[in-house]
Amino acid sequence: MVFANKEYLFLLILLIPYIVWYILKWKKSQATLQVSDTRVYAHTPKTYKNYLLHAPFVLRLAALTLLILVLARPQSTDKWQNSEIEGIDIMMAIDVSTSMLAEDLKPNRLEAAKDVAAAFINGRPNDNIGITLFAGETFTQCPLTVDHSVLLNLTNSIKTGIIEDGTAVGMGIASAVTRLKDSKAKSKVIILLTDGTNNKGDISPLTAAEIAKSFGIRVYTIGVGTNGMAPYPYPVGNTIQYINVPVEIDENTLTQIAGATDGNYFRATSNSKLKEVYEEIDKLEKTKLNVKEYSKRQEEYRWFALAAFLCVLLEILLRNSILKKIP
Repeated sequence: MVFANKEYLFLLILLIPYIVWYILKWKKSQATLQVSDTRVYAHTPKTYKNYLLHAPFVLRLAALTLLILVLARPQSTDKWQNSEIEGIDIMMAIDVSTSMLAEDLKPNRLEAAKDVAAAFINGRPNDNIGITLFAGETFTQCPLTVDHSVLLNLTNSIKTGIIEDGTAVGMGIASAVTRLKDSKAKSKVIILLTDGTNNKGDISPLTAAEIAKSFGIRVYTIGVGTNGMAPYPYPVGNTIQYINVPVEIDENTLTQIAGATDGNYFRATSNSKLKEVYEEIDKLEKTKLNVKEYSKRQEEYRWFALAAFLCVLLEILLRNSILKKIP
């Protein structure tokens, strides 16, 4: 609680002479009739009026105090606070082609990517983060947002088969760029995760990288998958048969994309390696931002004014009822 007009609080000092005046006035107003012996009145029971004798004065004193507080304008706490946080804008471009169901990462590449992405999001509470998905086509799963609970729910719902199959790396980058190009953030980043080679889309990966560079966007590329062969679940009738398929990641293109945009290329051959990649990106992308936090003022004088009114009203009722004096 703060006061907008603190100088009015000095008026509280005037209550001291008022209290002194009341005490002196009370002593002078006492009867001067002398009684030789007061023992006869020693056991006379006191009524409630004896205890309420000074209540009107106390109520008036409280009302005056409250009125002075009203003049001082009490307000809820109002703070301007400069703080330093770390925040950037990040779009996560995730490959959802059917090859992401390969189980060289556990339980498969896509689920491993989702788990690590969720941990990454939880570790960046001050960032605007969004997700774009790509296979043969691309679409935005979640635009840039600071509502990470919504983002995590949408991350959990990512699955393969929702768009045409294939690997349109260039389209994935371009879609992420459209979400970041108008951002005013000091640092803008795309984290691209794929397990294949670009074979679909109208925009080549390197062209998309040049577009990202023109908007000051860094691209970190991640190639996910073991070296050699990977077990892939293939449906046969009502059963699942596993076949070994070659891991074909276009590391040369992914490295060029990262290099053109001042990013880095990483290879994740296991769950632990994938986690390490995101931890490394987390360390690289830290931007200090000065933030001014403001809490809005709220006038609180109404409650003090109401309390003062009730004190005055109660004093009037007491003086004109049970404590009424006969002239």
